[in-house]
Amino acid sequence: MKTYTYTIKIDPAEEGGYIVTVPALPGCFTQGESYEEAIVNAEECVQGFLEALIKAGQPLPKEPRPTRSMMASIKVSPAMVV
Repeated sequence: MKTYTYTIKIDPAEEGGYIVTVPALPGCFTQGESYEEAIVNAEECVQGFLEALIKAGQPLPKEPRPTRSMMASIKVSPAMVV
């Protein structure tokens, strides 16, 4: 089975939670109440989107490898704060 990798874009929603879009898959979007839930929902959304493309006999888009740096936010809980 071939593996595909897609970049997801996660933005805070005005009403709370997060909105996720997949730039390489126009029309593929989801949301989540938490950042973690948004990521899980994105994985399920992309999987379903690709399955629908296969059923429709459409080719699966390939995302080009990123050519620039990407930014991401992470949360950490340090054991000791100086």
